Amino acid sequence: MKTVRQLAEDIVVREGGFVNDPDDPGGATNFGVTIHTLRRLRPGQTVTEADIRALTRAEAIEIYLEHYFRRPRIAQLPEPLWATVFDMYVNAGANAVRILQRLLNEMGMQVGVDGVIGPQTVGATERALAMAPGHLVCAYGIARRDYYYAIGDRRPASRKFARRRDGGKGGWIVRAEEFINPRFHLNDAQHRERVAGWA
Repeated sequence: MKTVRQLAEDIVVREGGFVNDPDDPGGATNFGVTIHTLRRLRPGQTVTEADIRALTRAEAIEIYLEHYFRRPRIAQLPEPLWATVFDMYVNAGANAVRILQRLLNEMGMQVGVDGVIGPQTVGATERALAMAPGHLVCAYGIARRDYYYAIGDRRPASRKFARRRDGGKGGWIVRAEEFINPRFHLNDAQHRERVAGWA
């Protein structure tokens, strides 16, 4: 099992360097840290695109460890879920936890969908893992994948993150499937069928 720091290092690699895509609500981003995040973490300071460009890999890793792993209390979840929930928290904030909570409800657990990891969510996740030890991580990954597709359904400007120009799987879908057993990956035809209604 990788250490939490190694998981953070993997996320930085996955996120890549500086981008400022007009279709990304996050705005200017470096190593996955958005300008909005940096402004929140540096209250009272003027944070500009230049500050995002100057962000180092080491700084991004520390931001992830503190604000996307420790503070959301991901360590309270069963360890097999750490990598995928941590990665999704970086990508989608508290929605990462809401996805888990909705999944738990689908499995018959009664948990509030509030995006907060508390005793109720931890207990339900432990019970769900005991019920489906070989499947819960994949089920969460599939729920992540569905979440990304749903964003594309609602927001045409975001479709390019789920579907490449040639129609193949975009970065969001590939990223979700990194945490899913290959036997549950969508093949190319299944992916294309899923996005067939997109313009």
